[in-house]
Amino acid sequence: MKTMILTGLMAGFFWSASAQTTPRPTRTNPPTLQDASPESVGMSTDRLHRMDAVINEYISKGRQAGVGVLVARNGKIVYHQVYGQDDVDAKTPLKRDAIFRIASQTKAITSIGLMLLFEEGKFLLDDPVSKYIPAFKNPVVLDKLNMADTTYTTVPAKREITIRQLLTHTSGISYATIGTKEAVAIYAKNRIPSGIGTPEGKLSDAINRLAKLPLMFNPGEKWSYGLSTDVVGYLIEVLSGQPLDQYLRTRLLDPLGMNDTYFYLPKDRQNRLTTLYTEDSTKAIRKQTTRFGLSPDYPKAAGTYFSGGAGLSSTLSDYATFLQMLLNGGEYNGRRYLSPTTVRLITSNQIGDLNMGVNKFGLGFGITTERGSAQLPVSEGTYEWGGYFGTTYWVDPKEGIVGLIYTQKSPNSYGDLSDKFKVLVYQAITQSQAPRK
Repeated sequence: MKTMILTGLMAGFFWSASAQTTPRPTRTNPPTLQDASPESVGMSTDRLHRMDAVINEYISKGRQAGVGVLVARNGKIVYHQVYGQDDVDAKTPLKRDAIFRIASQTKAITSIGLMLLFEEGKFLLDDPVSKYIPAFKNPVVLDKLNMADTTYTTVPAKREITIRQLLTHTSGISYATIGTKEAVAIYAKNRIPSGIGTPEGKLSDAINRLAKLPLMFNPGEKWSYGLSTDVVGYLIEVLSGQPLDQYLRTRLLDPLGMNDTYFYLPKDRQNRLTTLYTEDSTKAIRKQTTRFGLSPDYPKAAGTYFSGGAGLSSTLSDYATFLQMLLNGGEYNGRRYLSPTTVRLITSNQIGDLNMGVNKFGLGFGITTERGSAQLPVSEGTYEWGGYFGTTYWVDPKEGIVGLIYTQKSPNSYGDLSDKFKVLVYQAITQSQAPRK
């Protein structure tokens, strides 16, 4: 018995001594973006330059006026190039600090803005939206629509919209201008803005009108792109007590150093706004003029409508900083914005068995599935999206990649350039970081 007690005391002593003397792992600070050679992060300079010929061909054939790209790996910017011209008439070159209309890339910033409030206990994801915006109480679903006079009948929705369904585009809310034909007609009659080039009015007024209009399907039953993130923007205003532009400026944009990202550009940045292009019947590029009330110069307006779904303009560098913060697990330059556990939640499949093509959707981001990663070299778990005028981004946590390619053209018959760009980025990797199966 004495031997057993002595043995137990000695084991306890050695365990205690070991626990006190074993050093804790040293924490490495997450990277902030800085220039570095591709070779320093397992990529090839020569192989990255392959994209020069591909992009320049699109420009020389008149498919694009100008293109900007940025590639970072493990926090190191290994490629940041611009090609072609900003203004084809004046023959002014596109510059690296050019400001682009990022349209739906606004959605990621707005979604992250809301998740900051989630971490403060302001709401739960499965709360009904009506808990905070009462106009969404007792939703209805479109039954029949008379296109001749846009009168319609409805049936009660089976359930209320939740905040999770707003973030995942499963709310039943469609889009103005580009949504279903039924939604386009109903929203136009009720003056619901698309959020692009709509500087007049107030977000609160538009969202409260939208709340009373019929849904296109019962919440949670489909994935369908829509104005849900504009509702998220107004929800931020309700929960924070601040206008959306001020909230994003103080909580995300200024702290991250995103000094060129705005809903409406200050005077001293307006000369850096890129020229917007379209294409004619022969698919040749032409400068965009005001069409259907949309002025290409809308970012220069003194606007009052802050669209959480489409309103921002930004630079490649600014948006890369935002994405690197997420890749870092919610931290950047010594400041924590989100817990890594929340970033995991945001970038997880949030739509269950519903599908978005072969991929899934998280809380504000498209998520690449195993099937999606078999189509292009991006890894399973990559999160991404883009914007109406030809901007695309993605983050690949397994390979440590942040990638962006920006153009300014709509419509665009040559959208395959963004997928070719992804191929050209991944073929430049010489040392894969993704675990082998």
